[in-house]
Amino acid sequence: MAKSNWAAFPHSDKAFDYAGDKLAKAWPKLHAGDQEPFPDEKHVAKLLKANPKFGKDAGKLAATLQDAWRAFHRGDFHEAYESGVSMKALGASVAVKAGGIHATYLVVGDKDKIARYEALAKLADEAVAALPDEANSHYRRAFALGRFSQCLSITQALAQGIAGKVKSSLDTTLKLAPKHAEAHTALGLYHAEIVGKVGGMLAKLTYGASAAEAEKQLNEALKLTPDSQIAWIEYGNALLLLYAGKRGDDAAAAFDKAARLKPRDAMEALDVRHARGLIE
Repeated sequence: MAKSNWAAFPHSDKAFDYAGDKLAKAWPKLHAGDQEPFPDEKHVAKLLKANPKFGKDAGKLAATLQDAWRAFHRGDFHEAYESGVSMKALGASVAVKAGGIHATYLVVGDKDKIARYEALAKLADEAVAALPDEANSHYRRAFALGRFSQCLSITQALAQGIAGKVKSSLDTTLKLAPKHAEAHTALGLYHAEIVGKVGGMLAKLTYGASAAEAEKQLNEALKLTPDSQIAWIEYGNALLLLYAGKRGDDAAAAFDKAARLKPRDAMEALDVRHARGLIE
């Protein structure tokens, strides 16, 4: 993708620079939400053993992957994306996350967003085929398809079967990684969007979706990652979808909570900016 399509991250911060050993030390907190394994030589060697076609030098590939994640965390989303793409399925997780977060917050216009999400979904499909035992192969697919569906109407997404694909990918993610907070959040939002669109009875009978399951999944995400901006933002969004104006104060409190959390990287800084926009 041409660099001209990649608006620069507007909130550079020295605290987001995870050079050298800083990345490994900060990794558990940076990736509490998505449960991404730290891409050290041992982990990459395991992936290469199952997929020899991706290369032989686990140490070199691990270093490249770590640098791609450093680029993501400091806000160099295009660099992270390109580096991830160059490693094909091995780099799909960082590529999809970088391309998706950038599109969510820094791409203007649904046409450009849709093109980005379609490309990311294709990359995620390749990762699912090549690395089916990696939880984030499935989660990144759900993420890309979910963001794509949000550029459509929920009715279109349901009619085209996109929502079902998202649900299936999230279910697989949680089987492989039960503590995947971002997958719990996404699954909760899936239930909330359907209930909000078609109503509780039809949602339950036709799609197996319910307000109770939405809240259960969203609360599980908040339990796992209480200091995650996106978990609070999506909890607030779900309350608005499920209860219209009846829980507006609770939704506003969730957005306020997200806006007050200190960001640890570029993605979280964009989450904070978004949360502040919701309460202004």
